[in-house]
Amino acid sequence: MSMIVETAVVREIDAETIISPTATGRLLLDSSDTGGALSTIRMTLAEGADGAVPHHHATSTELFYILAGKARVLAGEEIVTLEAGDVAAVPPLTPHAFAAAPGHTADLLVIVAPGIQRFEYFRLLDRLRRGEATLDELLASQELYDNHFLDSPVWTRDRQAS
Repeated sequence: MSMIVETAVVREIDAETIISPTATGRLLLDSSDTGGALSTIRMTLAEGADGAVPHHHATSTELFYILAGKARVLAGEEIVTLEAGDVAAVPPLTPHAFAAAPGHTADLLVIVAPGIQRFEYFRLLDRLRRGEATLDELLASQELYDNHFLDSPVWTRDRQAS
């Protein structure tokens, strides 16, 4: 069982920030910061922007807490629209994804428990976006970060309809 053995604090001003044209990710606590108990990131999405494509985690639950705006969360074959103050938890092995709802921005706190060491994955995505990494590097890293891309017809249809 993972357990936080000492208090882990990250001030927002000190959080590593990854910015793309449609999203800002604030890397708050990685698994190594919490003794494996959890990892957390804050994602701010532009209007209708995707946050993550369908994937699943083998051993972790992913929790989405909506700080502001509206988000759509895929959980298995169901898409749920969440508003500020709403929360959804997706269990291990369940395909999931998230995005700002059409016509809305979204600010989410995403918590994965037990934690997955994932910050290097987000940094790799950022390097890929800037042309400093290859898709092959990203695909080769998937197993390291317990993140497996899946095809989800429900999510694909929803995103195309938006």
